[in-house]
Amino acid sequence: MTYTAPVKDMIASLNAVGIEKLEGMAEFENYDPDILLPVLEEAGKFISDVVAPLNTVGHEVGSKLVGNTVTSPDGFKDAYTQLREAGWIGLQFPEKWGGQGMPRTVAMAVAEMLHSANMSFALCPMLSCGAIEALIEHGTPDLQNAYLPKLVSGEWAGTMNLTEPQAGSDVGALKSKAVPLDDGSYEITGQKIYITWGEHELTENIIHLVLARLPNAPAGSRGISLFLVPKFHVGDDGQLGERNGVQCIGLEKKMGIHASPTCVMEFDGAKGWMIGQENKGLACMFTMMNAARLQVGIQGVGVAEAATQTAVTYAKDRRQGKSATWAGEGSSPIIYHSDVQRNLMIMSSKTAAARAICFGCALAADRAVGETDPSLKQKFALQEEVLTPIAKAWSTDLGVSASSIGVQIHGGMGFMSETLAAQLFLDSRIAPIYEGTNGIQAADLVGRKLQLGNGDGVSSLFDDIEQTIVDTKASADPILRESSDRLKDALSALKRATSWLNTHLKNDKSKALSVATPYLDL
Repeated sequence: MTYTAPVKDMIASLNAVGIEKLEGMAEFENYDPDILLPVLEEAGKFISDVVAPLNTVGHEVGSKLVGNTVTSPDGFKDAYTQLREAGWIGLQFPEKWGGQGMPRTVAMAVAEMLHSANMSFALCPMLSCGAIEALIEHGTPDLQNAYLPKLVSGEWAGTMNLTEPQAGSDVGALKSKAVPLDDGSYEITGQKIYITWGEHELTENIIHLVLARLPNAPAGSRGISLFLVPKFHVGDDGQLGERNGVQCIGLEKKMGIHASPTCVMEFDGAKGWMIGQENKGLACMFTMMNAARLQVGIQGVGVAEAATQTAVTYAKDRRQGKSATWAGEGSSPIIYHSDVQRNLMIMSSKTAAARAICFGCALAADRAVGETDPSLKQKFALQEEVLTPIAKAWSTDLGVSASSIGVQIHGGMGFMSETLAAQLFLDSRIAPIYEGTNGIQAADLVGRKLQLGNGDGVSSLFDDIEQTIVDTKASADPILRESSDRLKDALSALKRATSWLNTHLKNDKSKALSVATPYLDL
């Protein structure tokens, strides 16, 4: 695969969402605007040269399970080692744990590059990020000291073990058991499915974060707890010991992301340690899930960008018919045909929009941490909450639609299984499903996020849009002024829809949720 990181577009988007607001914040003392360009250029060069070329072979060969060991396609382990040694995995995490202390917003730009270049590969460090977030937020000092340095460095990888055959997205229906032991640990028994990178040879240890139920725990989601279960036991000296009672017993056969092993994991008396409090695993899970949902959103952006670049390259080379705007000899490149141009513009413009939404969500998360004024911290924490389901759902739907348009531009060749356009379409389709389906994201937006802070999260976003309307209306550019009018109409519709939803949520929640997905799109 040939991929060029759109560094200039990314920096324009970062500036548009206001990354300059992070300058000087104590939380991100290592961040300096002057390093933004060289950091992204270096990441883009490495990812384009090392990671992207592995995408096609990963799709064709896939990961293999032999016994209880999973092997990755040739080149994956070496590329991961280079990624780890360069420090890209710990980019957004505190120096205390071996990270680089950079803003999450910058890390999102690098994550987009990885997902554009090789979505299957990028899923491994992505899952580690969720485990790291949960440990930082909820882990005991002993667990943090034992596991965070190796996770942040990338020497060890992390997973999320939530789903079970009978439960699906309903984590409250899980049956995995956790029995307390005398030494303060727990014995974990059960089966988990759809575990991304649950077993592999890229790292020397894998740290599984597992939802399970204690004896006599309350029914439903109120009775689940979260446990850390290492593949190999870790001694007091940090050295690896015997293998724990956890193994991969099967790999799912999927329509896409073939190089990413999607595992059936069996826990048979595996030893684990609790993260957070008894029966409070849901709070820990949401820490992981919120981190993962934004990461999956940027995954949608990455696939859309890759699909756009692939379609542009093909449209420049493929000659067919004669366009009125083509002055050369013979058939014109199809990029001169009006409908192809229209489709490419749809792909390009919506990719830019989704990128800005995801970067804006990451910036809100950074400001919620970095601002010192309590009212500003609260404002941006609410904005992050509201933007997360939008970033995840709208961006991943775009990944599917953009890659589908890419297939259309390729014509019959796009339907051939050996083309990158076809692979991107197949890979993209999982993103609206995992980490909470996009229907669940819409229900979360309408059922929970509209009410947060007595509606302040949504109203502060409306205020930002109002300011954009004012700024564009004052522009000397007639196209921007016309866009201002369109945006004003859209905001008016959004406010009416919000009012309607707030009314019906009180007396007919089912009716309100029936329009949750169109509302999220709006």
